[in-house]
Amino acid sequence: MIKALFVSLIFFASVSVLHAQSSGPVKLKGQLVCSVCWFEAEDRKKTHYGNAADITCAEECSEQGVPQALAVEDEKGFTLYILEPGTFKPKAKDFLDLVPKFVEIEGVVRTENEKRYLRVNSLKVIDDPQPGPMPVTDAPPLELVDLAGTLQSLANFRGRVVVLNFWATWCGPCIKEMPDLSGIQNDYGALGVQVIGAGADAPADSAAVLNFVRRLKVNFPVWLGATTDDMKRFGLGQVLPATALIDRDGKIVWRVVGVVKPDELRRELDKLVVPKAPAPKPTEKSLARNVSLVPA
Repeated sequence: MIKALFVSLIFFASVSVLHAQSSGPVKLKGQLVCSVCWFEAEDRKKTHYGNAADITCAEECSEQGVPQALAVEDEKGFTLYILEPGTFKPKAKDFLDLVPKFVEIEGVVRTENEKRYLRVNSLKVIDDPQPGPMPVTDAPPLELVDLAGTLQSLANFRGRVVVLNFWATWCGPCIKEMPDLSGIQNDYGALGVQVIGAGADAPADSAAVLNFVRRLKVNFPVWLGATTDDMKRFGLGQVLPATALIDRDGKIVWRVVGVVKPDELRRELDKLVVPKAPAPKPTEKSLARNVSLVPA
């Protein structure tokens, strides 16, 4: 509903001939976002832009001709500048390939129908929203509340192998992998493996998340309030879904950003929980080689 409303508003603005006011050349830094998908979250300071659902939405909007925007943050919040090609020409028909990167843009701002437009004359990528992974020897802490509001700590699971999955109820790819993660819990729980869902949904939304968990028959603990800062500490960037495999000592041994492939995860789990076969004992034949054949 929200998405359709904004698509209609942008289309109306594009066909209406209204008075525009230019404010001259500027240099702005911010995140390149979809001008519609940005509004899918109520508070972008709490829910950062750039997860898998945001990217999918941006692609769909681009196909409908919805432009991208530059989200510039200041002490009051965020201001969106809808992007228009100027001297700088995007590689394709729009700026989709740069979503959700952080960029610096020089151009000219104009205001039309209470919306800000930015004609792009130069563009430079200044940051990548997916930093490189942390060393696999790291054992970062994590404390979140569960569905009952009780504080839970990852440290309490030392001695068990943990599959830590960052997800959200509004993330489509996250929902698709839930049955596979439940299957992992069923098959490996008796071997000392614990799947934990670190949800990006706010603790205040626990009732809605509980309904979601019941509907999908999720059989592992679900925690709430995970942030992109939490994900970064685990070397997972800030795009949902993402998963870290943690050994019995609390150290990260495997990571994946995106939907988990069950076969790959099972292979990694087997390395941690399947006991290694003992070395074969010497046979009688091999022992006989060391026996002297010379009569005493």
